[in-house]
Amino acid sequence: MTDRPAAPIAPNAPIAPLDPADWEEYRRLAHRMVDESLDYLRDVRARPVWQPMPGRVRTALTGEPLPRTGLGDEAAYADFVDLVRPYPNGNIHPRFWGWVMGTGTPQAAMADFLSSVVNPNCGGLEQAPVLVERQVVKWCAELMGFPADAGGILVSGGTMANVFGLAVARQQRAGFDVRAEGLQGKHPMLLVYASTEMHGWLKKACELLGLGNAAFRRVPVKDDFSVDVGAMAAMIRADREAGHRPICVMGTAGTVQTGATDDLVALADLAQREKLWYHIDGAFGAMARLSPETAGQVRGMERADSLAFDLHKWGYLPFDVACVLTRRDADLVETFSMQAAYLASESRGLLAKEGFNFFDRGIELTRSFKALKVWMMFRAAGTDAIGAHIARNVRQARRLASLVEAHPELELLAPAPLNIVNLRYAPKGAAPDVLDALNREILARLQEDGIAAPSGTVVRERFAIRIAVTNHRSEDADFDALVAAVVRLGGTIAAR
Repeated sequence: MTDRPAAPIAPNAPIAPLDPADWEEYRRLAHRMVDESLDYLRDVRARPVWQPMPGRVRTALTGEPLPRTGLGDEAAYADFVDLVRPYPNGNIHPRFWGWVMGTGTPQAAMADFLSSVVNPNCGGLEQAPVLVERQVVKWCAELMGFPADAGGILVSGGTMANVFGLAVARQQRAGFDVRAEGLQGKHPMLLVYASTEMHGWLKKACELLGLGNAAFRRVPVKDDFSVDVGAMAAMIRADREAGHRPICVMGTAGTVQTGATDDLVALADLAQREKLWYHIDGAFGAMARLSPETAGQVRGMERADSLAFDLHKWGYLPFDVACVLTRRDADLVETFSMQAAYLASESRGLLAKEGFNFFDRGIELTRSFKALKVWMMFRAAGTDAIGAHIARNVRQARRLASLVEAHPELELLAPAPLNIVNLRYAPKGAAPDVLDALNREILARLQEDGIAAPSGTVVRERFAIRIAVTNHRSEDADFDALVAAVVRLGGTIAAR
């Protein structure tokens, strides 16, 4: 790679267009891209879940010189087909159960294409895409049991949605104007309370928002991995007596480790009693409310002051789109609004007074049209269908847990109340210090052989093969194949 500057261009030299020079030729290529992409989705089950990149691919993707001169559309697409499309992480495959990742649908993929064609900036202004997002937020509020006049905004993912919720909590319960004064004055230490099973976003958010890691009060959990509400209440009282200022109680609907859900009703009562903000991280578990079969597991969620959840996880949509809701729209506006002369309202035009500005309800001024894929998917499929797939995933997780418990060489390492199953291969007589290494090797082989893609974690100091079921393409036979593969690989590796 060289650092040479671009060659000078003569003032009157012709410039290659960025739009197609020949629209009909490009139309043929675009149709081919669509056809081959649909084939790719249709035939997903015929491919390995994941495969390592060959050396030549890694070299091509990391060592290419800056392309000063274009290769042309055909060549660029051919390189995508050769170098990129065969080597993703595999989360669209029916046997991908790692971490908590969504699967996407062809319909939503086309909506992403359509949004990119229109390419609006959805920060605000008088335009239809902003009204689409307002409608999507209203639907999300209805699904989650929030008031009709709740506030909300679509963001990139659960981390950002949760950060927004904590930022609102900080502004609303600090006891002073954080936006005006910052956290550098002589104010009591602001504290937030969540379980030790809370996702890592909270530590990062406390640091990012200036609260500091010490502001995150880690509350112990019970045997079922839900937060000990009594212990949280005691911590709040002790911190107040020490001169600190508790501002926020947090619950989790579906912990990332085991799928446990906190007692959301008891936490709501605690927050109300202590006059604290109540935020819920519902990254994937909040979506359980879409099905009557599973809605009871997140009872109390509708009492939150703010709620964060991903639509690209258990809503089966493509990355990236998540939502944060607040009971009052004013809570978002008071936390994020800005008054800039270049965005002042006018009586007519793009800045008409009746317009709705999302840039006054979040950080970003420039925002993509994330809402279109949600709007189109909700309208095309219906939220009842999404809820039915969610309920099926829960049934699949419970069935897998039963298969594990019934097998003499497998062990269930945690309850499976929602959609996450933690298991390990544990033949009788195996030494405890050998089992962790054995199961790590099983996990690696499952992935490298393209059989399935679970992830790994540690539950009560024991390594677990972790299966997170948020995949609308998975069938019961896929889980049967997983159990068979774990036992087969475990036996082979142990014998070796």
